[in-house]
Amino acid sequence: MTRVGAPRSGRGRRLRIPSAVIAVLLLAPWPDQPAALLAQLAQPRLAGLEWTFARIRYSSWNTDAFRARYWSEPWAIDGPAAEQNLSRRIKSVTAIQVGDPVVLTLEDPALWTHPWIYFVEPGMLRLTEAEVPILREFLLRGGTATLDDFHGEFEWANVERELARVFPDRRIVDLPPSHGVFSCFYRLDRYPQVPGLGSFFQGRTWEKGGVEAKLRAVLDDRGRPMVLINWNTDMGDGWEWSNAEEYPGYITHTADAYRMMINEVVYALTH
Repeated sequence: MTRVGAPRSGRGRRLRIPSAVIAVLLLAPWPDQPAALLAQLAQPRLAGLEWTFARIRYSSWNTDAFRARYWSEPWAIDGPAAEQNLSRRIKSVTAIQVGDPVVLTLEDPALWTHPWIYFVEPGMLRLTEAEVPILREFLLRGGTATLDDFHGEFEWANVERELARVFPDRRIVDLPPSHGVFSCFYRLDRYPQVPGLGSFFQGRTWEKGGVEAKLRAVLDDRGRPMVLINWNTDMGDGWEWSNAEEYPGYITHTADAYRMMINEVVYALTH
């Protein structure tokens, strides 16, 4: 397993794909985008990589009210279906070796064996005093934290406040579509706003006043995104409900959620 702070393996010579093979792949009725299959063949650096969906269990404010409304604590929303579905998809369209999803706390010693961690509903996040330096060290040593499914200015303010405790001297920046994360696997020309299923039923893609979706980040000294912040979008619902045949109109959003997050994972593992 790739460890935080350890050299990443899997770099090799660029694979040359005969034009005849490309033509067959483009015409074949594959379940996933031919472009992704070509990318898998053309990027041998992915073959030696390992990844596990590591969901972080955290403390939160207003937990009782959240549990009464959603029958879950904030850190557990969309699970386990979301991580199971995303893990299967990454395994099917990349050469990355994918492990079974896990749930960790930041104080768990196993944290250091995972280069990528996931916070859902971080608008409710409250890091403990002990967790702040651990998260800082994890990120500075090469780890990536992905934040997802929080909306509007109120929840943004909480995320901004918690990240300032981790990195008081680092700004949060926007990542435009020209950034490499948008083209490292799938080529995406925009950042998608994936609606939660409840918003979808109401005929809109946003919630809690979060009309404009943005991908933001905290960068290290070399410009690497240590924290990928998915704001005003709900990637987790996109993965969780991707197998629900009773919601056929939602499939466009699930496809967006898969493509964007696969790019984020691939970028995190290769930078």
